[in-house]
Amino acid sequence: MQEDIIVQITNKLKDIRKEKNITLQELAEAAGVTKGMLSQVENNRAIPSLNVFLNIIKSLQININDFFNDFNTVPQSTKVIYKKAIQYLSFQKENAIGFHYQRILSTTLNEYHVDFVLLTIAPNAERPMVQTDAFEFKYMLKGKVEYAVGSETYLLEAGDSIFFDATEPHSPKNMEQSEAQLLVMYIFNLPK
Repeated sequence: MQEDIIVQITNKLKDIRKEKNITLQELAEAAGVTKGMLSQVENNRAIPSLNVFLNIIKSLQININDFFNDFNTVPQSTKVIYKKAIQYLSFQKENAIGFHYQRILSTTLNEYHVDFVLLTIAPNAERPMVQTDAFEFKYMLKGKVEYAVGSETYLLEAGDSIFFDATEPHSPKNMEQSEAQLLVMYIFNLPK
């Protein structure tokens, strides 16, 4: 079992696009996908088919062999993934000012890709509604968050949890003057 290559791919796509000063819209048009789909890929909200991945890579005008050259794909012989807290990777998502994400673990199990994230939300922070091509599980570690899913709103306090189909528009809002923290698990079906 090893951490998944999907995160390595999406991070590299985003980094190369930014290095080349290509906008999301420009790359989306060149790759034949929507800007929304490309944003979801870059922000780990969707896992596209292999054809879409390859079209994006080609549209960045990079040799496919060179793109995959430095990836860590050596399978580990252990059935355990062990990480120290200092190894968690921080990342950002679109329109998420005041939201700090740390990837704890990302791996593939059978036909599912799972991503475990520690989300810290600054006091009174909120963001626009988003959709993710996954199921999401959130467990409140500390603070108080108002969580909107579709037309419903749920109040989450330490120890509370919520599980939902994240294709439904959703968004949290920190209700306190202190940080809120959630353990988040994204469950993606892999494309067939």
